[in-house]
Amino acid sequence: MDYSETLAWLYAQLPMYQRVGAAGFKKGLGNTEALAAALGHPETKFRSVHVAGTNGKGSSSHLLAAVLQSAGYQVGLYTSPHLREFTERIRINGQELAPDYLVRWVAAHQHLFAEIEPSFFEMCVALAFDYFAAEQVDVAVVEVGLGGRLDSTNIITPLVSLITNSSFDHQAMLGDTLPEIAGEKAGIIKPGRPVVVSQTQPAVAAVFAAKARQEGSPLLFADARYEARLAAEKASEAAASAGVQLLNVYRDGQPY
Repeated sequence: MDYSETLAWLYAQLPMYQRVGAAGFKKGLGNTEALAAALGHPETKFRSVHVAGTNGKGSSSHLLAAVLQSAGYQVGLYTSPHLREFTERIRINGQELAPDYLVRWVAAHQHLFAEIEPSFFEMCVALAFDYFAAEQVDVAVVEVGLGGRLDSTNIITPLVSLITNSSFDHQAMLGDTLPEIAGEKAGIIKPGRPVVVSQTQPAVAAVFAAKARQEGSPLLFADARYEARLAAEKASEAAASAGVQLLNVYRDGQPY
């Protein structure tokens, strides 16, 4: 397959809920874990920062990647969806994944896809993690695709997690109330790993606090500790505030 044919094949693997709605939504990390095992668990071979939230997670991810890169690190960045080209989803130091790499990787792993039958998103995550491991990035900033707890990215154990905010989105999959939705996003909190939440929302703050206590994870609400001023929307200011606070946690808690 050439690049166009490879993309067409990948898009044909979009999950059923894209076509038929919530009835086709398949929950669980089984396929992602199976792919990771077959690839030698690339997610364990690089440090990571995990970013979830209803709004601002994309801008926060790009901000964090840019700051870490400017500090001299080789930084992977995984985001979704893309605007123009599929290769925008996976970058190292701002450089998009090469189309030839995508073609070779998909061709080389067809036997795994036939055996495991992963979705489009599960393949994308496996590709990104395998690429970051192969290129030996210092750290990867990984944006959640949907929710958090059962998102394909949630096989990493990050240095620190960031949750930007919780609003009503994908209710058929994530729940009908803000606490339910926040609970899904809180699913990225890992045992003992710090978590930064960008906004103190009274309706959901207790959800994050309870999950952090359960996992023994330090919890910071960024808006209670730092205020960023940008010539942009409030959402951008919140993202910047959370990003700065997260970098403070990351700097203080790790040997960087």
